[in-house]
Amino acid sequence: MASYIAHASFLLSTLFTALMLYHSNAQLSSTFYATTCPNVSSIVRTVLQSALNSDPRIGASLIRLHFHDCFVNGCDGSILLDNSANIQSEKDSAPNTNSTRGFDVVDNIKTAIENACPGAVSCADILALASEAAVSLAGGPSWSVLLGRRDSLTANQAGANTSIPSPVEGLSNITAKFSAVGLNTNDLVALSGAHTFGRAQCRLFINRLYNFNGTGNPDPTLSSSYLSNLQQICPQTGSRFNVANLDPTTPDGFDNNYFSNLQNNQGLLQSDQELFSTTGAATISIVNSFSSNQTAFFQSFAQSMINMGNISPLTGSSGEIRANCRKVNGS
Repeated sequence: MASYIAHASFLLSTLFTALMLYHSNAQLSSTFYATTCPNVSSIVRTVLQSALNSDPRIGASLIRLHFHDCFVNGCDGSILLDNSANIQSEKDSAPNTNSTRGFDVVDNIKTAIENACPGAVSCADILALASEAAVSLAGGPSWSVLLGRRDSLTANQAGANTSIPSPVEGLSNITAKFSAVGLNTNDLVALSGAHTFGRAQCRLFINRLYNFNGTGNPDPTLSSSYLSNLQQICPQTGSRFNVANLDPTTPDGFDNNYFSNLQNNQGLLQSDQELFSTTGAATISIVNSFSSNQTAFFQSFAQSMINMGNISPLTGSSGEIRANCRKVNGS
Protein backbone atom coordinates (compact mmCIF):
# COMPACT_ATOMS: atom_id res chain seq x y z
CA MET A 1 0.00 0.00 0.00
CA ALA A 2 2.79 2.39 0.91
CA SER A 3 4.47 1.60 -2.39
CA TYR A 4 1.27 2.38 -4.28
CA ILE A 5 0.85 5.71 -2.48
CA ALA A 6 4.47 6.63 -3.15
CA HIS A 7 4.05 5.72 -6.82
CA ALA A 8 0.86 7.76 -7.08
CA SER A 9 2.53 10.72 -5.38
CA PHE A 10 5.45 10.46 -7.82
CA LEU A 11 3.08 10.45 -10.80
CA LEU A 12 1.20 13.47 -9.47
CA SER A 13 4.48 15.29 -8.83
CA THR A 14 5.72 14.48 -12.33
CA LEU A 15 2.43 15.63 -13.87
CA PHE A 16 2.51 18.86 -11.84
CA THR A 17 6.09 19.58 -12.96
CA ALA A 18 5.19 18.92 -16.58
CA LEU A 19 2.16 21.18 -16.37
CA MET A 20 4.21 23.94 -14.76
CA LEU A 21 6.84 23.70 -17.50
CA TYR A 22 4.17 23.73 -20.17
CA HIS A 23 2.45 26.66 -18.54
CA SER A 24 5.61 28.75 -18.37
CA ASN A 25 6.78 27.79 -21.85
CA ALA A 26 3.37 28.35 -23.40
CA GLN A 27 3.45 31.98 -22.28
CA LEU A 28 6.49 32.67 -24.45
CA SER A 29 5.67 33.72 -28.00
CA SER A 30 7.59 34.80 -31.07
CA THR A 31 5.09 37.67 -31.48
CA PHE A 32 5.21 38.86 -27.86
CA TYR A 33 6.49 42.34 -28.83
CA ALA A 34 4.45 42.66 -32.04
CA THR A 35 2.65 45.75 -30.73
CA THR A 36 4.91 47.03 -27.95
CA CYS A 37 8.25 46.84 -29.80
CA PRO A 38 7.79 45.46 -33.33
CA ASN A 39 11.35 46.26 -34.46
CA VAL A 40 13.11 44.71 -31.47
CA SER A 41 14.85 41.98 -33.49
CA SER A 42 16.26 44.40 -36.04
CA ILE A 43 17.45 46.75 -33.28
CA VAL A 44 19.36 43.92 -31.61
CA ARG A 45 20.82 42.81 -34.91
CA THR A 46 21.96 46.33 -35.85
CA VAL A 47 23.76 46.94 -32.55
CA LEU A 48 25.36 43.50 -32.67
CA GLN A 49 26.54 43.94 -36.25
CA SER A 50 28.25 47.17 -35.24
CA ALA A 51 29.92 45.45 -32.28
CA LEU A 52 31.14 42.59 -34.49
CA ASN A 53 32.99 45.07 -36.70
CA SER A 54 35.46 45.72 -33.87
CA ASP A 55 35.17 42.46 -31.91
CA PRO A 56 34.63 39.23 -33.87
CA ARG A 57 34.38 37.30 -30.60
CA ILE A 58 31.32 39.15 -29.33
CA GLY A 59 28.68 36.88 -30.86
CA ALA A 60 30.09 33.82 -29.13
CA SER A 61 30.44 35.79 -25.90
CA LEU A 62 26.77 36.81 -25.95
CA ILE A 63 25.50 33.30 -26.58
CA ARG A 64 27.65 32.16 -23.64
CA LEU A 65 25.96 34.77 -21.43
CA HIS A 66 22.55 33.39 -22.42
CA PHE A 67 23.73 29.83 -21.69
CA HIS A 68 25.20 30.74 -18.28
CA ASP A 69 22.07 32.71 -17.44
CA CYS A 70 19.61 29.93 -18.25
CA PHE A 71 21.45 27.27 -16.23
CA VAL A 72 21.04 29.29 -13.01
CA ASN A 73 17.41 29.64 -11.90
CA GLY A 74 16.32 29.78 -15.55
CA CYS A 75 16.52 32.39 -18.32
CA ASP A 76 15.88 35.48 -16.21
CA GLY A 77 18.76 37.87 -16.87
CA SER A 78 20.23 37.28 -13.40
CA ILE A 79 23.76 37.00 -14.82
CA LEU A 80 23.62 40.66 -15.84
CA LEU A 81 23.16 42.03 -12.30
CA ASP A 82 26.12 43.82 -10.72
CA ASN A 83 27.00 43.60 -7.03
CA SER A 84 24.90 45.77 -4.74
CA ALA A 85 23.83 45.89 -1.12
CA ASN A 86 21.39 43.07 -1.79
CA ILE A 87 23.00 41.27 -4.75
CA GLN A 88 25.98 38.92 -4.86
CA SER A 89 26.66 39.02 -8.57
CA GLU A 90 26.85 35.82 -10.61
CA LYS A 91 29.62 37.59 -12.51
CA ASP A 92 31.91 36.78 -9.56
CA SER A 93 31.15 33.05 -9.57
CA ALA A 94 33.90 30.63 -10.61
CA PRO A 95 32.50 29.91 -14.11
CA ASN A 96 32.05 33.63 -14.86
CA THR A 97 34.76 35.68 -13.17
CA ASN A 98 37.41 37.03 -15.58
CA SER A 99 35.66 35.00 -18.24
CA THR A 100 32.18 36.20 -19.23
CA ARG A 101 32.20 39.28 -21.42
CA GLY A 102 29.89 41.34 -23.61
CA PHE A 103 28.05 43.17 -20.84
CA ASP A 104 28.78 46.52 -22.49
CA VAL A 105 27.17 45.33 -25.72
CA VAL A 106 24.09 44.21 -23.78
CA ASP A 107 23.99 47.72 -22.29
CA ASN A 108 24.18 49.24 -25.79
CA ILE A 109 21.38 46.99 -27.05
CA LYS A 110 19.25 47.88 -24.03
CA THR A 111 19.82 51.61 -24.57
CA ALA A 112 18.83 51.37 -28.24
CA ILE A 113 15.69 49.41 -27.36
CA GLU A 114 14.72 51.79 -24.54
CA ASN A 115 15.03 54.70 -26.95
CA ALA A 116 12.59 53.02 -29.32
CA CYS A 117 10.33 51.14 -26.88
CA PRO A 118 10.67 52.39 -23.29
CA GLY A 119 9.97 49.85 -20.58
CA ALA A 120 8.89 47.10 -22.96
CA VAL A 121 11.69 44.57 -23.48
CA SER A 122 13.38 42.51 -20.77
CA CYS A 123 17.10 41.96 -20.46
CA ALA A 124 16.49 38.21 -20.44
CA ASP A 125 14.84 38.48 -23.85
CA ILE A 126 17.73 40.62 -25.10
CA LEU A 127 20.11 37.72 -24.37
CA ALA A 128 17.86 35.31 -26.28
CA LEU A 129 17.54 37.67 -29.26
CA ALA A 130 21.26 38.48 -29.30
CA SER A 131 22.11 34.77 -29.34
CA GLU A 132 19.99 34.14 -32.42
CA ALA A 133 21.39 37.20 -34.17
CA ALA A 134 24.96 36.16 -33.33
CA VAL A 135 24.49 32.72 -34.85
CA SER A 136 22.74 33.87 -38.01
CA LEU A 137 25.23 36.70 -38.61
CA ALA A 138 28.05 34.14 -38.41
CA GLY A 139 26.46 31.97 -41.11
CA GLY A 140 24.47 29.68 -38.85
CA PRO A 141 20.75 28.97 -38.67
CA SER A 142 17.96 31.41 -37.85
CA TRP A 143 14.98 30.60 -35.68
CA SER A 144 11.90 32.30 -34.28
CA VAL A 145 12.93 33.36 -30.79
CA LEU A 146 10.21 32.83 -28.22
CA LEU A 147 9.82 35.96 -26.11
CA GLY A 148 8.03 37.25 -23.05
CA ARG A 149 10.58 36.55 -20.30
CA ARG A 150 10.82 38.98 -17.43
CA ASP A 151 13.89 39.88 -15.40
CA SER A 152 14.81 38.49 -12.00
CA LEU A 153 14.98 40.58 -8.85
CA THR A 154 17.86 38.53 -7.48
CA ALA A 155 21.06 36.74 -8.49
CA ASN A 156 22.30 33.32 -7.39
CA GLN A 157 26.09 33.28 -7.16
CA ALA A 158 26.13 29.96 -5.28
CA GLY A 159 23.92 28.40 -7.94
CA ALA A 160 26.22 29.64 -10.67
CA ASN A 161 29.12 27.91 -8.93
CA THR A 162 27.37 24.55 -8.98
CA SER A 163 24.91 24.49 -11.89
CA ILE A 164 26.93 25.68 -14.89
CA PRO A 165 28.75 22.86 -16.71
CA SER A 166 32.54 23.13 -16.43
CA PRO A 167 35.02 22.64 -19.30
CA VAL A 168 37.02 20.24 -17.11
CA GLU A 169 34.09 18.09 -15.97
CA GLY A 170 33.51 14.58 -17.21
CA LEU A 171 30.74 13.77 -19.65
CA SER A 172 28.55 12.06 -17.04
CA ASN A 173 28.54 15.15 -14.78
CA ILE A 174 27.77 17.49 -17.66
CA THR A 175 24.99 15.21 -18.90
CA ALA A 176 23.49 15.27 -15.41
CA LYS A 177 23.55 19.09 -15.32
CA PHE A 178 21.77 19.26 -18.67
CA SER A 179 19.23 16.70 -17.52
CA ALA A 180 18.58 18.71 -14.34
CA VAL A 181 17.23 21.58 -16.47
CA GLY A 182 15.26 19.35 -18.81
CA LEU A 183 17.76 19.09 -21.67
CA ASN A 184 18.64 15.73 -23.21
CA THR A 185 21.75 14.25 -24.82
CA ASN A 186 20.90 15.61 -28.27
CA ASP A 187 20.56 19.09 -26.74
CA LEU A 188 23.94 18.65 -25.04
CA VAL A 189 25.75 17.80 -28.28
CA ALA A 190 23.91 20.38 -30.36
CA LEU A 191 24.49 23.22 -27.90
CA SER A 192 28.15 22.23 -27.51
CA GLY A 193 28.32 22.97 -31.23
CA ALA A 194 28.23 26.67 -30.31
CA HIS A 195 31.96 26.14 -29.79
CA THR A 196 32.27 26.31 -33.55
CA PHE A 197 33.09 29.97 -32.97
CA GLY A 198 34.67 32.05 -30.21
CA ARG A 199 37.76 31.71 -28.02
CA ALA A 200 38.75 30.13 -24.71
CA GLN A 201 41.42 31.14 -22.20
CA CYS A 202 44.44 28.90 -21.66
CA ARG A 203 43.51 28.38 -18.01
CA LEU A 204 40.42 26.43 -19.12
CA PHE A 205 42.38 23.74 -20.95
CA ILE A 206 46.06 24.03 -19.98
CA ASN A 207 45.68 20.97 -17.75
CA ARG A 208 45.34 18.96 -20.97
CA LEU A 209 48.63 20.22 -22.40
CA TYR A 210 51.21 19.29 -19.78
CA ASN A 211 49.86 17.39 -16.79
CA PHE A 212 46.51 15.83 -17.56
CA ASN A 213 44.87 14.39 -14.44
CA GLY A 214 48.22 14.46 -12.63
CA THR A 215 49.88 12.07 -15.08
CA GLY A 216 52.71 14.43 -16.02
CA ASN A 217 51.74 13.93 -19.65
CA PRO A 218 49.33 15.64 -22.08
CA ASP A 219 45.77 14.43 -22.60
CA PRO A 220 46.14 11.41 -24.92
CA THR A 221 43.00 12.39 -26.82
CA LEU A 222 44.75 15.49 -28.23
CA SER A 223 46.26 15.04 -31.68
CA SER A 224 50.03 15.62 -31.62
CA SER A 225 50.00 18.48 -34.13
CA TYR A 226 47.14 20.22 -32.35
CA LEU A 227 48.89 19.76 -29.01
CA SER A 228 52.02 21.40 -30.39
CA ASN A 229 50.03 24.38 -31.66
CA LEU A 230 48.27 24.83 -28.33
CA GLN A 231 51.53 24.61 -26.39
CA GLN A 232 52.84 27.53 -28.44
CA ILE A 233 49.75 29.59 -27.56
CA CYS A 234 49.81 28.48 -23.94
CA PRO A 235 53.40 27.88 -22.76
CA GLN A 236 53.65 26.19 -19.40
CA THR A 237 54.90 29.35 -17.68
CA GLY A 238 52.94 31.83 -19.83
CA SER A 239 49.78 33.80 -19.18
CA ARG A 240 46.75 31.72 -18.31
CA PHE A 241 44.61 34.40 -19.97
CA ASN A 242 45.94 33.96 -23.51
CA VAL A 243 43.16 32.77 -25.80
CA ALA A 244 42.89 30.05 -28.44
CA ASN A 245 40.25 29.55 -31.09
CA LEU A 246 37.61 27.01 -30.08
CA ASP A 247 37.50 25.97 -33.74
CA PRO A 248 40.97 26.07 -35.34
CA THR A 249 39.54 25.73 -38.86
CA THR A 250 36.87 28.46 -39.17
CA PRO A 251 37.12 30.34 -35.86
CA ASP A 252 34.57 33.08 -36.56
CA GLY A 253 32.08 31.17 -38.71
CA PHE A 254 29.15 29.10 -37.51
CA ASP A 255 29.31 25.71 -39.23
CA ASN A 256 29.64 22.02 -38.36
CA ASN A 257 33.45 21.92 -38.39
CA TYR A 258 33.42 21.64 -34.60
CA PHE A 259 32.24 18.04 -34.92
CA SER A 260 34.85 17.16 -37.54
CA ASN A 261 37.44 18.62 -35.18
CA LEU A 262 36.31 16.22 -32.45
CA GLN A 263 36.68 13.30 -34.87
CA ASN A 264 40.24 14.51 -35.54
CA ASN A 265 41.05 14.82 -31.81
CA GLN A 266 41.04 18.61 -32.05
CA GLY A 267 38.44 19.51 -29.45
CA LEU A 268 39.88 22.40 -27.43
CA LEU A 269 38.16 21.80 -24.10
CA GLN A 270 38.05 18.50 -22.27
CA SER A 271 34.26 18.77 -22.24
CA ASP A 272 34.33 19.08 -26.04
CA GLN A 273 36.54 16.10 -26.80
CA GLU A 274 34.77 13.81 -24.34
CA LEU A 275 31.66 13.98 -26.52
CA PHE A 276 33.54 11.84 -29.05
CA SER A 277 36.31 10.16 -27.08
CA THR A 278 34.33 8.71 -24.17
CA THR A 279 34.08 5.00 -24.90
CA GLY A 280 30.51 3.83 -25.43
CA ALA A 281 29.00 7.30 -24.99
CA ALA A 282 25.62 8.01 -26.58
CA THR A 283 27.06 11.31 -27.79
CA ILE A 284 29.41 9.69 -30.33
CA SER A 285 26.76 8.83 -32.90
CA ILE A 286 25.30 12.34 -32.63
CA VAL A 287 28.74 13.88 -33.23
CA ASN A 288 29.14 11.67 -36.30
CA SER A 289 25.69 12.65 -37.57
CA PHE A 290 26.30 16.38 -37.17
CA SER A 291 29.76 16.11 -38.72
CA SER A 292 28.38 14.52 -41.87
CA ASN A 293 25.21 16.63 -42.11
CA GLN A 294 25.40 20.36 -41.38
CA THR A 295 21.67 20.77 -42.04
CA ALA A 296 20.87 18.25 -39.32
CA PHE A 297 23.14 20.12 -36.91
CA PHE A 298 21.60 23.49 -37.75
CA GLN A 299 18.07 22.16 -37.25
CA SER A 300 18.97 20.52 -33.94
CA PHE A 301 20.88 23.56 -32.74
CA ALA A 302 17.97 25.90 -33.41
CA GLN A 303 15.54 23.61 -31.58
CA SER A 304 17.93 23.13 -28.67
CA MET A 305 18.35 26.90 -28.32
CA ILE A 306 14.57 27.18 -28.10
CA ASN A 307 14.55 24.38 -25.53
CA MET A 308 17.25 26.07 -23.48
CA GLY A 309 15.47 29.40 -23.69
CA ASN A 310 12.42 27.74 -22.15
CA ILE A 311 14.18 26.89 -18.88
CA SER A 312 12.02 28.35 -16.07
CA PRO A 313 11.31 31.80 -17.54
CA LEU A 314 9.67 34.45 -15.38
CA THR A 315 6.43 35.50 -17.06
CA GLY A 316 3.21 37.36 -16.35
CA SER A 317 3.59 39.48 -13.23
CA SER A 318 6.72 37.71 -11.96
CA GLY A 319 9.97 39.68 -11.90
CA GLU A 320 10.14 42.98 -13.77
CA ILE A 321 11.35 44.70 -16.93
CA ARG A 322 14.63 46.26 -15.82
CA ALA A 323 15.40 49.76 -17.04
CA ASN A 324 19.10 49.01 -16.59
CA CYS A 325 20.21 45.41 -17.09
CA ARG A 326 22.85 45.76 -14.38
CA LYS A 327 20.53 46.59 -11.50
CA VAL A 328 17.07 45.98 -10.14
CA ASN A 329 14.65 48.86 -10.69
CA GLY A 330 14.63 51.35 -7.84
CA SER A 331 17.99 50.25 -6.45
